[in-house]
Amino acid sequence: MIKSPNRLIHESSPYLLQHAYNPVNWFPWGDEALGKARIENKPILVSIGYAACHWCHVMEHESFEDVQTALLMNEHFVCIKIDREERPDLDHFFMDALQAISGNGGWPLNMFLTSDAKPFYGGTYFPPKPFHNRISWNELLLKIHSAYQTRKEEVELQAAELLKHLSHANQLAPKQTAGFVIPSAELFSTTHTDQIFQNLMKAADRDLGGFGAAPKFPQSFSIQYLLRYAHHTGNSEALAHAAFSLQSMMKGGIYDQIGGGFCRYSTDASWLAPHFEKMAYDNALLLIVLAEAFQITRNQSYATVIEETIAFLKREMLSAEGGFFAALDADSEGEEGKFYTWNIQEVRDLLKEDADWVCEVLDITENGNWEHVNIPRLLHDLSEHSALEGMKAEDAVTALPIFKKTLLEARSKRIRPATDDKIILGWNALVNQGLVAAYQATGQTEWLRLSEKNMDFMLTVFRANENKWMHTHKAGISKFPAFLDDLAMLVQSLILLQEVNGNLALLEQAHEIMHYILQFFSDEDGLFFYFTPDYHTEVPVRKKDQYDGAIPSSNAVMAWNLHRLGLFFNIPDWVRRSDLMLEANREAAVKYPTSFGVWCNLMLEKVMGTHEILVLGPDSFQLSQDLLKNYIPNRVLVKAENVTDRFPIMHGRAVGEDGETHIYICREYACRLPVSNVDDALKQLLTK
Repeated sequence: MIKSPNRLIHESSPYLLQHAYNPVNWFPWGDEALGKARIENKPILVSIGYAACHWCHVMEHESFEDVQTALLMNEHFVCIKIDREERPDLDHFFMDALQAISGNGGWPLNMFLTSDAKPFYGGTYFPPKPFHNRISWNELLLKIHSAYQTRKEEVELQAAELLKHLSHANQLAPKQTAGFVIPSAELFSTTHTDQIFQNLMKAADRDLGGFGAAPKFPQSFSIQYLLRYAHHTGNSEALAHAAFSLQSMMKGGIYDQIGGGFCRYSTDASWLAPHFEKMAYDNALLLIVLAEAFQITRNQSYATVIEETIAFLKREMLSAEGGFFAALDADSEGEEGKFYTWNIQEVRDLLKEDADWVCEVLDITENGNWEHVNIPRLLHDLSEHSALEGMKAEDAVTALPIFKKTLLEARSKRIRPATDDKIILGWNALVNQGLVAAYQATGQTEWLRLSEKNMDFMLTVFRANENKWMHTHKAGISKFPAFLDDLAMLVQSLILLQEVNGNLALLEQAHEIMHYILQFFSDEDGLFFYFTPDYHTEVPVRKKDQYDGAIPSSNAVMAWNLHRLGLFFNIPDWVRRSDLMLEANREAAVKYPTSFGVWCNLMLEKVMGTHEILVLGPDSFQLSQDLLKNYIPNRVLVKAENVTDRFPIMHGRAVGEDGETHIYICREYACRLPVSNVDDALKQLLTK
């Protein structure tokens, strides 16, 4: 029997298209659905998920594909499906509502709204039959319908109170600042940065790496803080736990040992069993922190994982246009992780006489290390395995990639997980930063060229009419107004890319976009920024996100951008605004550093100071590349063959009289005597 599609068939989101042939009469969010609810006086059911969400698929198969359940939904509700990655504004709003109602959240997110679109009740996954004191989906539908019919005034009052609560909770009351005149030296101190370190280590899993208990997320920002804190203070404990955490993930099943790239998180504390979805942003953020770890330690294992992860991104997530897709699904053939797991006989058939050694190295056993199958992982360093087999360590390091290539070729013939092929501006900006960091640490020119192509793509396809910016792109169409995280991370990536390729036009572009953000996203106090622009009015409460989730807090990134661009262009008010944004979050960041990692890293830089580096002259490109291979986390850098009046940071600086390239190391526009080689510049950087 041929099924008739619902209205989602006209959408571009892979997640919405997955539901296009459900018997549920799904609508996309928009005027048609909201108008229908008002006219028919029906409550609205909003169901939010994303293409790589395992439990979203489970609920779809159990409930949304069931004809009787669909009849119940269609009769009593106007049903709306939302892709949370396509509409993070709506997802944030309804997630805040859910957390206010129940104290927790997650996906699928199912929220019930009045006919005028005010939320009044919600939950996450509901089973098709009652299970462990959890009400079934059909029972819930009937209870909500009954309440709306018999106690509508009570429901509407509850919705109004919830909306009032959400509006109040989102208002931050900044301290009076007397015209932004407080210097950062009086706002932040080593007392704060030391407390952040101590609180991070209280949450550290010293036995297995990372922070907290299962489920375990990579916590890239916290690891980055430990690396930078160790760099500035010489604290060996901080460096040891950062390295241990990265190495534990790199050896675990959360890292795809065969094909490269990291999964979203580990379901267990030892990093063995991941939730198998692969997201662009996780891999981008881990590339950044792996590059920093490599710069500090020069441990080749970091460079290997960087190379394998970028190979994965190019192979499986890169569009022909130069944009990176959003995600790979966790499931294939209806089973989570099936694409990535192995039984021992498969490996023996492929690798013959070498199979035993490879199975020992990758923990592939007869009975399986997870649910009767094997997730490849490294239990030990290769040197330990090679010693057992009488093989030289360097030979083992050379041999394993050859065997892994054979396994990858065989795996590529399996039925693949689905690709969420929408391209998101902010996530691409993060991947761009990962490529830049990888190039900076290793000197692999190919990765710089890839980042430049990706930047050209972003600047071309996401800019719409009237110079406005868009959020997603697919099949030649860009949709939805860009959100704060999109533009904040784009500005950040423009700043970082120009530091390595010397294209000063990128810095001017960052300056231009910053003015756009200031115009359309600033809050009424002129301090923080809303997640949505003022011309985007679909969400009842404009959110100001402060803490890190899967991606950085957009306000934290904006504070970083204001600090950097304020130095590049000599705009003291931007630097002071950055100080005050950080000061408003100081107490929370110190107490809860795993939720405020980007703020913590910025605070560390404010305390330690930012190096202003200028490399001017005919050899500026090569000298700056040699300089940036070293770990210099708190810096702004400009390089050029000639001085230009366009950038105040260059004023008063000059190329050597004999055409010699000069390196200037400055703080607050006060420079030391210029030097002409990297070693002397590094000495100045190390001298306070």
